[in-house]
Amino acid sequence: MPRPKRVPSYCLHKPSGQARVILDGKHVYLGPHGSTQSREKYARLLAERYTLGGDAASDQDAQGSKNHYPDLSINELLLRYLQFAETYYISQGQPTGEVGNLKDAMRPLRALYGTTPTADFGPRALKAVREHMIAVDNLSRGVVNGRADRVKRIFRWAVSEELVPPSVYEGLRAVAGLRYGRCTARETEPVRPVEDQWVQAILPFLSPHVADMVRLQRVTGIRSGNLVTMRACDIDQSGKSWVYEPPHHKTRHHGRRLRVPIGPQGQAILLPYLNRPKEAYLFSPREADEWSRAHHQRMPKIRKTPIYPCELKRLEREQQARQRRQRRRPPGERYNPDSYRRAIERGIEKANAAGIGVPHWFPHQLRHTRGTEVRRKYGLEGAQLALGHAKANITEVYAERDLELARRIARKTG
Repeated sequence: MPRPKRVPSYCLHKPSGQARVILDGKHVYLGPHGSTQSREKYARLLAERYTLGGDAASDQDAQGSKNHYPDLSINELLLRYLQFAETYYISQGQPTGEVGNLKDAMRPLRALYGTTPTADFGPRALKAVREHMIAVDNLSRGVVNGRADRVKRIFRWAVSEELVPPSVYEGLRAVAGLRYGRCTARETEPVRPVEDQWVQAILPFLSPHVADMVRLQRVTGIRSGNLVTMRACDIDQSGKSWVYEPPHHKTRHHGRRLRVPIGPQGQAILLPYLNRPKEAYLFSPREADEWSRAHHQRMPKIRKTPIYPCELKRLEREQQARQRRQRRRPPGERYNPDSYRRAIERGIEKANAAGIGVPHWFPHQLRHTRGTEVRRKYGLEGAQLALGHAKANITEVYAERDLELARRIARKTG
C-alpha cells in the first residue's frame, strides 16, 4: 500500500531565525519565524504546489512598464477598493448586499496573498485562491465563479485607477470559469417552484401580515425585496389592474423601471392595509408583533381543554423569549427579506411540529411558481412580462417548461 504524501512542515531555521519549508529537497525561506508574512507565504506555497501541481518557487516575469505604478500589496489594494465599494454600491443611503459579497471574495485572497505585491498576482495565483475556496471553504461551483469574478472586478477597477499594470488584469481575464462536470467543486440543485399545497399548509401558522405577504407574492411573483418595501404612494390604483412601481429595485442603476401589475386577487389582499399614511410601509412587523402577543394571551381563554402544567411552563418560556427579543431589538417599521424568510421558516417549523410534514421552502420559490404558472398559460413572453425581466433568457431560469404538452405530443406521435 503506498504511503500518503506528507505535507512539508513549517519549521524554524535556528541559525537565521527564519521560518523555512523543504520542497523537493530545496530549502525555501519564508521570513521571520512566526510572522504573518511567513505563515502566509507557507500557505501560499502549499496551495500553489498541491492544488495546481506546479512549481511553487516560480515567479512571474517582471515588466518594465510597471515601474511607475505604486508599490501596493494585495491588502492595501483591497482596502482602497472597499472604501470605493462602500460609496458606490449603495441604495437608499445604505450599502447593498454586494459589499458583503465583496468581503467574502476578499477573505481567501487576503489569507493567501495579503502581503504579495499586486503586480505579482497572476492567473496561477487566482487559480490557487479559487482552489482554496473549493478545498477549504467547500463552496459550490456557482459561488466560486461569482467570487472569482469579483476578484477580477477589483483588479479591473485598479487598472482604471492606474494602481496596477493593465497586463495584470488581462492575465486574470484569461482564467475561465469552472465548468459543470469538469471541476471538483460541488454542485447545487436549481431552485424549483414550490407546490401550492405546501404554501397553503403553513398559512394558518403565520401571522396575518406574513400570510398576506405570502399570498401577494404568490399571485404577483414580486421579489421579496420589493414586497417588504411596498407603500400606498407607490401603487397606481387608477385602473382595473393596479400597478406597483417601487422607487428602488434590483435593476434601478441600469435606468430601468419596474412595474408590477396587481389583479383582483392581489387588490383584495392589499385593501385592509391601505388605511394608513401614504408614505407608511404596508406590512409592519410592529403590528404583527402586537397581533402575536394578543393572540397568545387569548389562546388560554379560547381553548376548552384544561392546560397541563407542562404546557403552562412552555407558554411561560415563550412569553419570556418574546420579552427578551423585544428588549434586545424592538420590531422595525418594515420587514426585510431576511426577516420575511425567517418568519416563513418558523411557520414551516410550527406546521411540522403539528405533524403536517411540510418540506422546507423559501420565499423566492414563489416567484418561480408564478413564472411557471404564467408561462404555462401565456407562453415565455407572458412570463417575461409578468416577472419584469429585461431578457427572455432570464425568464427561462424562473419559469420551467410545461412538460404536459411534450407528453401529449409523445402520446400522439411517439
